[in-house]
Amino acid sequence: MTAVVELDGFVETLKTRALLESAVPVAISRAPGRLDVMGGIADYSGSLVLQRPIAEATFAAAQRIDRAAIEVVSLGRPPVTIPLHTLAPAGEPVGYDEARRMFVREPWASYVVGMVLVLARERRFALTSGMRIVIASNVPEGKGVSSSAAIETATMSAVACAFDITIEPRDLALLCQKGENLVAGAPCGVMDQMTCVFGEEYALMALLCQPAELQPSVAVSDDIEVWGIDSGERHAVGGSDYGAVRAGAFMGLRILSDHVHVPGAYLANIEASTFERELVEYLPEEMSGDEFVDRYGRTSDSVTTVERGRRYRVRAPTAHPVYERERAEVFRRLLLESSDQQRRIQLGELMYGSHASYGACGLGSRGTDLLVDLVRAEGSAAGLYGARITGGGSGGTVAVIGRRDASPAIGRVVDAYERATGYRPHVFAGSSPGVDAFGVRRVTV
Repeated sequence: MTAVVELDGFVETLKTRALLESAVPVAISRAPGRLDVMGGIADYSGSLVLQRPIAEATFAAAQRIDRAAIEVVSLGRPPVTIPLHTLAPAGEPVGYDEARRMFVREPWASYVVGMVLVLARERRFALTSGMRIVIASNVPEGKGVSSSAAIETATMSAVACAFDITIEPRDLALLCQKGENLVAGAPCGVMDQMTCVFGEEYALMALLCQPAELQPSVAVSDDIEVWGIDSGERHAVGGSDYGAVRAGAFMGLRILSDHVHVPGAYLANIEASTFERELVEYLPEEMSGDEFVDRYGRTSDSVTTVERGRRYRVRAPTAHPVYERERAEVFRRLLLESSDQQRRIQLGELMYGSHASYGACGLGSRGTDLLVDLVRAEGSAAGLYGARITGGGSGGTVAVIGRRDASPAIGRVVDAYERATGYRPHVFAGSSPGVDAFGVRRVTV
């Protein structure tokens, strides 16, 4: 119901501000952000991930126009216009590298226009007709809750509907990931886009990232709640820490492939006991890019490059997905069993373990560590069982699990964090449906 009310408000804004042409059909799509409950950066290594769509969402409206341009209006930003001949000279879409350079000055526009380019390159969408795309979002940027994936999936869904392009939901997520990787230049895995598309209200989307095997969603029992608390430290999936950790994991995969067959070439398919007993000794704590390139050439990752002249952590980034998948599998099993105090405590300990593993990879931050410490200090007696940094790490949002009646404890955590840092965190509470459940609405404004 909330999503429908939001839609009504968005349509009214389109009308009152005359953001689109009247009497011309408009396609509207909606995509929520997501809270990474378990799995996180292990997605690119084939882990199970458990993700919750949040209440905050992005709306995208797409309309055909008779001007030879893509006009993007994002509420709160200056408009951007890309002539069609710039994006598709002589009728052929530009390459991804050229497109990435094109958006250096307006990087946010790559999350919108980049999705149109992906349709042109991957689905032979002829860029012969102009369009206007209007974006309105209350998914905060830089908080690690997939504001970019929400924009991407809402945009591509709306554009596809406006131009009568049929895309299966899974393909929609994969195409949007390609756009973020190759146009925006952010080496994200696929869990963000899949959650934005397939998320179910108040459930956890379960995804085995090999590369994107959707599994039955996981209901959260009535006595358990999940919150997100924003640290105020800006997270960027395109940042050097995330990219370096991802590169380190693929360096480890390449090293281990000389000693063992890794099923599916996914680190998450290695049993933890096998890793500890037979494999960890082959992995250096760190390795220079020069040494790796000289010995192994390159990794199998298509979106990161091992650079000469810098050092990479290897052992911790390689170990993380091995243990994270195990943690995520146990976490799901505990949620599916009848809830009691001991199981809730176990859920929390798994989250604390995941948080510590992020730190070992170099993806922690002072703010997120403080939030986790404050949750731990409140403890199970106050109804809070565990917390972890989310998504790509290095700031952003902390996920917290607790009893449904533990909102007062969340409030105390927020107050204590503000006293310590001067920043009052935003709390993500509630949930909403993904693109697939919400559907695309056709209206005339």
